Amino acid sequence: MKDTLARLSQSFGPSGREEEIRTQLTKELAALDKNLAIRTDALGNLIATKPGDEKRLLLAAHMDEIALLVTHIDDLGFLRFSPVGGHDPRLLLGARVIFANGTMGTIGREELKDKEDLKLDKLFIDIGASSRAEAEENCPIGSMAVFAPHFSTQGSRIMAKALDNRAGCTVLLEVIRNLPPVDYQIDFVFTVQEEVGLRGARTAAYQLQPHLAVAVDVTRTGDTPEAPVMAVELGKGPAIKVKDRSFISHPRVKDLLEETARSQDIPYQLEILERGGTDAGSIHLTREGIPTGVISIPTRYIHSPAEIIDYRDLKNAALLLCSFLQHKDLFSSL
Repeated sequence: MKDTLARLSQSFGPSGREEEIRTQLTKELAALDKNLAIRTDALGNLIATKPGDEKRLLLAAHMDEIALLVTHIDDLGFLRFSPVGGHDPRLLLGARVIFANGTMGTIGREELKDKEDLKLDKLFIDIGASSRAEAEENCPIGSMAVFAPHFSTQGSRIMAKALDNRAGCTVLLEVIRNLPPVDYQIDFVFTVQEEVGLRGARTAAYQLQPHLAVAVDVTRTGDTPEAPVMAVELGKGPAIKVKDRSFISHPRVKDLLEETARSQDIPYQLEILERGGTDAGSIHLTREGIPTGVISIPTRYIHSPAEIIDYRDLKNAALLLCSFLQHKDLFSSL
């Protein structure tokens, strides 16, 4: 799983420009050789379907990452930008970024009268250009940049950019690799544009009409110095979501996930996320409503250049989801 995660996390794939990460995911799926029907829908979601009977399960993980969109280039070649997804200007200052064509840059700031004035409109990207023309040739207005790729491990901990949500994509691939024999249809969906409004999940769920859904994403932790109080820590197991800003978990789906974890002796935590949401926020409201749950991977420093997860949580998330697929009451109790 580590090698898969490394390949995915280092792929370029900002919201709305997911071509490279979708190509990489397609290669990963082909290498698994599971005879899945693979297609890309009109919005760009990558869908891999295991056929089955009339019951349908949707498993979703978004493939896009946050980005910066070039909005203006000044005479000296400095790039102004707007956020694609949620960005904290304090985490951007000094960060290295990369564009789709490989152009590298770093983020600088204007002189500030007060440190409290640090806002996104005070920042710019420096790609080393000496003129507007040079900058426009490499990174014209409308270009997107993401954090520069890197991947490192220390014991069970993994540090990289875009673990949100390439970690979730890795879990879905691992589930496909170890897919248990089940009779119902499973649609594995690697969604687009989650970071800008859960958009891909909305259209995918509408077309697939599942009877049940589970999203896999990352969640924040409360285990760093003076962190907001939250009962989620690295290394204590995947988190089963109770609630976030966009979603309250279907009680039976949450219970089924907990029952599965307990029966298989898989460590788990319960998650209440007070800021942010996941694809489940769109999925559960589709058509007449879809019973939906979420498995979350505890992650430090989400939406930063260096997110951190624990490999044990990643492996246990995949094990939990694989075991969940075999629950005898998966559809009967909903």
